[in-house]
Amino acid sequence: MQRIALRTKLEPGREAEYEQVHAVIPTELDAALREAGVRSWRIWRDGLDLFHVVEVEDYQAMRRALRDHPANVAWQARMSELLAVEDDYSGGDTGLRQVWELP
Repeated sequence: MQRIALRTKLEPGREAEYEQVHAVIPTELDAALREAGVRSWRIWRDGLDLFHVVEVEDYQAMRRALRDHPANVAWQARMSELLAVEDDYSGGDTGLRQVWELP
């Protein structure tokens, strides 16, 4: 199991809308994430900055599985309206580099 940290940024003024959209994740997206090996996905917000922690079997395999999945394509289209930089799932994103952990 991998634990991946990510950082994204909201468009100014979209904070409340982002939180409303995330209040209920579409059932199809939930199923797609779980099928792609996601065990949990947590998001924290500090102003416009979003910090994600994803626990997943294989992060790169998850991104490949979700890249063209209809539920994720629709979700990413919605997120692109709210985020300063959209994620098109085309790159080799590996998340943030971990510097330290209290074991």
